Amino acid sequence: MVVPIILLIVGFVVLILGADWLVEGATSVGIRAKLSPLIIGLTIVAFGTSLPELIINIFSCFRGSSGLAIGNIIGSNIMNILLILGVASMIYPIDVSRISIRRDIPVGFLATAALFVFANFTGSGLTISWIEGLVLLLFAGGYLFLTMKKNESPSSEVEAVQIPMPWGKTILFLVFGIAGLYLGGELVSRNAQIIAKAWGMSEAMIGLTVVAMATSLPELITSIVAATKKNAGIAIGNVLGSNILNIFVVLGISSLITPLQFDAKLNITLGILFFANALMLLFVYTGKGRKLSRFEGFLMLLAFVGFMVYTILSR
Repeated sequence: MVVPIILLIVGFVVLILGADWLVEGATSVGIRAKLSPLIIGLTIVAFGTSLPELIINIFSCFRGSSGLAIGNIIGSNIMNILLILGVASMIYPIDVSRISIRRDIPVGFLATAALFVFANFTGSGLTISWIEGLVLLLFAGGYLFLTMKKNESPSSEVEAVQIPMPWGKTILFLVFGIAGLYLGGELVSRNAQIIAKAWGMSEAMIGLTVVAMATSLPELITSIVAATKKNAGIAIGNVLGSNILNIFVVLGISSLITPLQFDAKLNITLGILFFANALMLLFVYTGKGRKLSRFEGFLMLLAFVGFMVYTILSR
């Protein structure tokens, strides 16, 4: 078991490096296109940090491991809210924009509800089919259209995010990023499956814990850096956008490859994801202004610890 564990760790490192390079290149393109920090966070950065989930899911689906694919997304989304927003807001309180409250948080609830309905009540039941996957992708298209339509006017705030790289360097980052994602995804998917069987864990369980934790690292790093730079637009936009794209795009594409078999036990975890979204919304409206305070971030972190304890004990 030593070799698969080492290869799994190497795969995660390569995967995260690849995602980081791709995000750097794509963000440079976004700045040249004069997109606002919030839009960069909700689209380019969010999609880039969702790439590890997408790549792992694609490889897993081709290997018939749909349980790992679904567990990965649900676990990542819970961690994005409770762990990543919790840590980021403990570093520096996060102001939440009006547009995020009116559009992105409700769409996050919609995405979770759509996953619950498609997995339990439509089609053949406990399966997300390719037709439902197409619907999820249509939802993604509608969300991205609304997001780009509401793009803020260019301002000096855009320049504060990052100075665009030269085109040659940008292209190199994009190419090496894609290569890193492919190699890392192959290593993680193959060895996670081996470890799950050896440890007697279900694929959904290892997706909820080990794989979800690792694929959430890009979001964690991105949001921590944004919080230390006091750039709330990137920090909150990254998490909200990534969660929405994880369900609409990543699961949508995954279900086009193979029908996703849904373990009914995951409904409890979906309930925890609903709770995480509701807790985030509650904290936004409590206290002073539309803000996640350091204390509220600490409470979210405690909730994440509770989630991990429950998940490990229930395996």
